[in-house]
Amino acid sequence: MNILVTGGAGFLGSHLIDKLIANQDNHVICVDNFFTGSKTNIQHLLDNPRFTLIQHDIIEPLYLEQAPSPASGEVDQIYNLACPASPIHYQENPIRTIKANTIGIINMLGLARHHKARLLQASTSEVYGDPEVHPQPETYRGNVSTLSPRACYDEGKRVAETLCMDYHRAHHVDIRLIRIFNTYGPRMHPQDGRVVSNFITQALQKKPLTIYGDGTQTRSFCYVDDLISGFIKMMNQNQDIGPINLGNPTELTMRELAETIIKATSSPSKITYHNLPADDPKQRRPDITKAKDTLNWQPSISFPQGLQKTIEYFKNSLPQP
Repeated sequence: MNILVTGGAGFLGSHLIDKLIANQDNHVICVDNFFTGSKTNIQHLLDNPRFTLIQHDIIEPLYLEQAPSPASGEVDQIYNLACPASPIHYQENPIRTIKANTIGIINMLGLARHHKARLLQASTSEVYGDPEVHPQPETYRGNVSTLSPRACYDEGKRVAETLCMDYHRAHHVDIRLIRIFNTYGPRMHPQDGRVVSNFITQALQKKPLTIYGDGTQTRSFCYVDDLISGFIKMMNQNQDIGPINLGNPTELTMRELAETIIKATSSPSKITYHNLPADDPKQRRPDITKAKDTLNWQPSISFPQGLQKTIEYFKNSLPQP
């Protein structure tokens, strides 16, 4: 198949492409504007004849007929991952974040319609906002502020889901919707502001680990390999268009996470506490019943296993103190 991955040079996108291109029958087209993605993540693929890189921002229309061969042919599947996903990055230019989730997804849905391709939209657990239901099933409609600094991402992803459904109903575009919960692993950006990368970086550099709030707020962390297997299963099944939650239901408090990382890195770092940012969710845990039933999917890599692999990656990529 010809498979297009937007945001393909990012953390999740590059792991997805690795998995897709391992199938010798696939040709993969990576589309990225390199706002948060990195050529380092896909450097090992640049000489592969079944890989094509197109530097492009999906806010602008993409015409594959004008792209380098063999990307100029028909496309069978589109994985739309193009959007900054960490608060630091998506709040850096909130208007462009909104555009990626509105104009960008319209462009990708138009491309899918033109090529009669199936499109998988990478949505997010942020559509649930600061949830009043715990854990969060796909039927929960969320508790999201339209006025928050986070709304460019939270509301943007909600609108993107709406657009996918409207294109599906109006134009019969073949879609799949997934809602991604916190994910970690190698190739995370060390300055993306996400808690796992923050804590590992601080611990390795022997700096204090900064907890925002009192440390009792929770998250659930899924290792990247598990998540990518969920992507591919969702794309290639015909039972349900979604949305389907993908994440690990094992829940940790921020204090537990900090203490675990300090121990795993043998760091002398201490923990410091700071004010919680506006509208930061207090709890986050997926109900993955639907993923188990529909996709026969659930995470298989434990947090200690995945954490060790992630720490090793950061050890090799960070400057040592």
